[in-house]
Order: sequence, then structure tokens, then C-alpha cells
Amino acid sequence: MEQKFKAMIVWLILNGRVEKALEILAQEHGLEIPILKVGLPKRRKTKASGCYSANRRTISVMNSDTLKDPFVILHEFYHHLRTGKDAKHRGTEKYADTFAKEFIQAYRSFAIQESGK
Repeated sequence: MEQKFKAMIVWLILNGRVEKALEILAQEHGLEIPILKVGLPKRRKTKASGCYSANRRTISVMNSDTLKDPFVILHEFYHHLRTGKDAKHRGTEKYADTFAKEFIQAYRSFAIQESGK
């Protein structure tokens, strides 16, 4: 994926347009747009900021502030990306972290380039 594309996705999330970012990501990967929900499932025992439910194809975030956290949104989108039609989870936390960090790094690099002009 092109760096400018990744930077744009992060920009959208930072600017409160997370639904648009997810729509574009899903389209890019040929996937259904995941459902976005504020509030973690009640059965959630960890103190995570977000989680992905494969059965519901839903990204849940802890609170409305988390909606503007590109790391959380992209990390959970990676789980959506790696979940098959059978709702089996195929992604690891390490790779989800790497996926999110690549987008954030592209945004930072693009921002530095733009500020130097």
C-alpha cells in the first residue's frame, strides 16, 4: 500500500472520520465494512482499549476518545482483515501492532515532508 494512502487513513482517524477510514480500508481490501461500536463487550476481562468480534464483525472501542486513536482502530481493523468468512481469527497481536505502526509511521513521514515544504 502506498505511503500517502496510509497517511490519509491515519489523518481521517485523527480528525474523527473513523467510519470513512474503515470504509476506505474495507474497500481497498475487498471486505465488508466492519461495524464500529463505542463500549467494550461486558465479557471482556482485559483492560484493552479496543477489541474485534469476528462473529459480529465489530470493532469495539473503550470510549469516544479511543475513536481518534489510529493505533487502536488500525490494530482492530487488522483482526477484521485477517478473519476468514468462517469467523476464525488468523491474525496475531504482533502483526496487528506492526500493521498499525506502519500506517502511523507513514503519517509521520508524510507530515514531516509536508512541513518541510
